[in-house]
Amino acid sequence: MRFEDLNLHRSLLKAVKDQNYTQPTAIQKKAIPLVLKRKDVLGSAQTGTGKTAAFALPILHHLIREEPNKKIRALVVTPTRELAIQIGENFTLYSKYNSIRNTVIFGGVKQRSQTDKLTKGVEILIATPGRLLDLMEQDFISLKNIGYFVLDEADRMLDMGFIHDIRKILNQLPKERQSLFFSATMPKNIIDLSSQILKYPKRISVNPVSSTAETIKQYIYYTNKSNKKELLLYILKDQSINQLLLFSRTKHGADRIVRNLRKKNIQASAIHGDKSQNQRQKALKSFKDSQIRVLVATDIAARGIDIDKLSFVLNYDIPNESETYVHRIGRCGRAGEQGVAISICEPEENIYAKSIEKLIQQEIETIQKHPFPQTEKPMNAQQKKAFEKEKNRRKQEFFANRNKNSRNKK
Repeated sequence: MRFEDLNLHRSLLKAVKDQNYTQPTAIQKKAIPLVLKRKDVLGSAQTGTGKTAAFALPILHHLIREEPNKKIRALVVTPTRELAIQIGENFTLYSKYNSIRNTVIFGGVKQRSQTDKLTKGVEILIATPGRLLDLMEQDFISLKNIGYFVLDEADRMLDMGFIHDIRKILNQLPKERQSLFFSATMPKNIIDLSSQILKYPKRISVNPVSSTAETIKQYIYYTNKSNKKELLLYILKDQSINQLLLFSRTKHGADRIVRNLRKKNIQASAIHGDKSQNQRQKALKSFKDSQIRVLVATDIAARGIDIDKLSFVLNYDIPNESETYVHRIGRCGRAGEQGVAISICEPEENIYAKSIEKLIQQEIETIQKHPFPQTEKPMNAQQKKAFEKEKNRRKQEFFANRNKNSRNKK
C-alpha cells in the first residue's frame, strides 16, 4: 500500500512526499481509513510506530474540507512537553501546503507567547493537561467547537497522575465529536478510561508491547550496585558508542550520572521533570547535533524523544515494569536500522531482568567477561516484598503530595 491509496487530500500527500514517506506504517494503514470514516478509535501502539501521522493526517484531511475559521476544532492532549512539541512539529510539516494552523501549549514556561498565538486563532491545539486547564480557567481557551479529540500516551498520562485533569477536560468537550485514544499498554484502568471517551470504537493494535525489534541486539551486564558507575565508564571506552541514550530511574540519579561522566571529560546532559523547558530542549538539540555523547533521561521525560538513526540505548537501572524496557530499547534500531540495547543489572534488579526475558520470550545475552562481575546476593523473597511495599508507599505519598500542591496553587 502507498499513501496515495489512502485517499488523503492532495496537499497532505505532497507534504508526506517531502518527508520521504512512501508506504504507511502498520498503525497508519489501520488507523487512517477508520479516522477518515469518522470512527472512534482505540489504538494500541508504541512510540516510534508512526502513530502521530496516523491521527494527524486524517484530522487535517477533515479540517481542510470544512469551512475555515479561527476556532479550535481539534485537540490533542499528551503527557509531556517533549511529546507535545514533537506532535506540533509534525502537524506543521503536514500542513505545509494548506492553511490549517496549530499551536502547542505546556507548562514550565511563561504563558504570554502561547496566549498570543491562541488569540490570533488556531484550528489545532496540542496541549499538556495542566497548562490546558489553566488557560481554560483564564478564558483563553474554549473547547465548545472541538470536533476531533485525541488522547495520546494514555498509559503514561495515568502513571503521571493526570486522571483527574483528564476527567475535567472531558467534561468540557462537546458530546458530539470524534475521539481517538492511543496507549502503548492496555491495562484495565486504561480500558475503563477509554469507555468514558469513545463511542463504539474500532480497536486496532500493532507491535504488541511484548515485542522487540529484530534489528536490536540486546546485552546485559550483571554487576554490584557499587560498581555501576565504573562499569558505565568501562562500557564507554568503546569509541563506537558515539551517541548513547541512557535511562535512569530517578531525576537525582540522572543528575548524578551526568556529574560523574563530566568528571571523566565525557560530554553529557540530563533531561527530566525538574529541568526547565529551555534546558531540556537545549540538551536534546545538543544530543541530536552530536555536541554531547550521552543524554541521560528518566522515562517520563523520554516520551517524545525521536532521534534519527540512534544506535545505542543503555538501561543504567533495570525497570521494574517489563513493558518499560521494551519502550526504552525501542528508541534505537528504528526504521530497519541496527540498534544495540545494553543493560546494567545489580542484584536487587535480577528479578526484573528475568521478568523482562519472560515478557519478550527471549534470553538477553549476558556479557560474562568484564572487570566488575556481580558478587552480592540478591534480596530474598521477604526482603523483596518489603522493598516493593515501601516503593508503593512512596509512590502513593508522591501523588498525594502532588495533588495537594496542585489544589493549594489553585
